[in-house]
Amino acid sequence: MLRLKRLTSAAAPAILLSSRNLQNKLPYLIPLKNPSQWTSTRFLDIYQLGNKAEIEKERARLSDELNRGYFADIEEMKKHGGKIAMANKIIIPAMAAVKFPALNVDFSDGSSLKLPIISSGNDSGADKLDVPKASLLCLSFRASSQAMIDSWSKPFLDEYRSSNETRLFEVSFIDSWLLTCSPVKKLLLRIMRKPNPDDKKDVLQRQIVYSFGDHYYFRKELKILNLLTGYVFLLDKFGRIRWQGFGSATEEELSSLLSCTSLLLEEA
Repeated sequence: MLRLKRLTSAAAPAILLSSRNLQNKLPYLIPLKNPSQWTSTRFLDIYQLGNKAEIEKERARLSDELNRGYFADIEEMKKHGGKIAMANKIIIPAMAAVKFPALNVDFSDGSSLKLPIISSGNDSGADKLDVPKASLLCLSFRASSQAMIDSWSKPFLDEYRSSNETRLFEVSFIDSWLLTCSPVKKLLLRIMRKPNPDDKKDVLQRQIVYSFGDHYYFRKELKILNLLTGYVFLLDKFGRIRWQGFGSATEEELSSLLSCTSLLLEEA
């Protein structure tokens, strides 16, 4: 027993040194002490092991994600119920508007599309669908925000159901590594497929799509922090963000959304 204790005591520094070396060499491993990271554990590609820029980029990402976790989102929800900011009251001028980042999405039937739909000769999505003058993109990162999304999308659909110049997309983000694997992804899309309604008289249809994979940099570009709330963006035909809303819609915010949409439909 005494010899075993001595052996363990002697090996401990070596084990500690080895673990420290491993941590220094593999800074891109996400620590599992944060439950919010379990569904999106990431590794750098093997060919990037010697790329210092990529390692530093990943270190910055890890620091950002660990500082802002699931429990921080919950605390915010308790304070404001998902209303992280009020929606725009007026339309954002075209000169000041920023472009919505490109996003690949999948329909439940397996077909795919690149959002936003803008006029471009190389965009296959624009070939299939006419470029709309106004598109409402509703983003949901967790199922808990669906009721918030409905508070925006349903009034928008009711107001412009006969318009062929508007589009409505509800985007659900799925970042779990397991669910993004090809066989599981196909099965999931098949499960989520809903039967086509018998009555499709409305020109404007609510199109439900899914985006699989890592969305960190997409969220970073749109300054999206809280994943428990819903985000709504009104885009013009050039894919620029002309209005945005958060959480559940108020009557005043809905009036602003519909008014700004009408202005976009009047633009040349």
